[in-house]
Amino acid sequence: MTAGLLSEPAPWGLWVRKVEDYRRLAGRHLGVDSENVAVLSCASEGAFQAVSSLNWDSDRNQLVTSDLEFPSVGNVWRAQREPIDVVNVAGVEAALHAESWIPLITERTKLVSIPLVSYINGTRPEIEKVIAHAHSVGALVFVDAYQGAGVVPFSAKDLACDFLVTGNLKYLLGLPGIAMLYVRECDVVERDAQLTGWFGRVNPFGFDAERVDYPRNARRFETGTYPIPSAYAGIAGFEMISQIDPAESWSHIVELREQLADELSQLGFRIDYPSDPALRGPEVAVLANDPDAIAAQLAARGIGTSPRGQRLRLSLHAYSASRDIEKLSDALRSVQGEGLA
Repeated sequence: MTAGLLSEPAPWGLWVRKVEDYRRLAGRHLGVDSENVAVLSCASEGAFQAVSSLNWDSDRNQLVTSDLEFPSVGNVWRAQREPIDVVNVAGVEAALHAESWIPLITERTKLVSIPLVSYINGTRPEIEKVIAHAHSVGALVFVDAYQGAGVVPFSAKDLACDFLVTGNLKYLLGLPGIAMLYVRECDVVERDAQLTGWFGRVNPFGFDAERVDYPRNARRFETGTYPIPSAYAGIAGFEMISQIDPAESWSHIVELREQLADELSQLGFRIDYPSDPALRGPEVAVLANDPDAIAAQLAARGIGTSPRGQRLRLSLHAYSASRDIEKLSDALRSVQGEGLA
């Protein structure tokens, strides 16, 4: 491999094979055929490819989203220039429950956008119930699984969603710059994607700037040159994740999550945590006046966290252990002593 890289200025054959390896592993992780997976650069690109492949006529031009949505997706919905009526399920707590979605999803709804896990506090909405109702009135469903893929066991096929996007930056142990878009019905899209490029062609290496044809599989949603370095890292991440039993890993994470929540409560921290365990995800969110200051103090002690608004997110993975929680608890006691929490 090294000799090939050194002897060729641009070893396209090798690079394309690596992307196909990535596509195959992505399909395996999502529980779908790899032919239904497009390789893109980020979740925003995936969201745009989905929304731009739909016709937004006057009879069905409603898109239902919620306060659980990450801006990389929510911004795309609201930036479209077509007459899309964006309806929002308001309230982080309310949006966890299907009963808040169902009255808003009607025969006018074209697309429903719901995350597998919310970026705000790591909670899990009642996604199966929302998808079932959306399909019952003829609406399509877009799922952002970025905050759950790699820790929360799921199958895109079992979810029965129409689009699903995720990437390797977080729990899938890769790098930024690469993402995957699952499309359930690749060959019956309402219209061709508006954003395209040479890898969105039937034969990319035909080098025909005038011929704009589209494959019948998910490659029709792809654009320009693949993010090759991120594909290598993504493959390595998938290979590591594949060595872990998803059910056992999730059970381990749930046990640590409850331990962490109990420890935080005993320390006197306010946590954003659903009373229903089924709505809890792979992290615990601490409510604080200055999460950024707390995160900085914890970082100085070798502990990585993620401040978002008024919340400090504490995420867990298969490699997390009880001793990590003990170290975090000791550090938080010090932070309390410094008056930051």
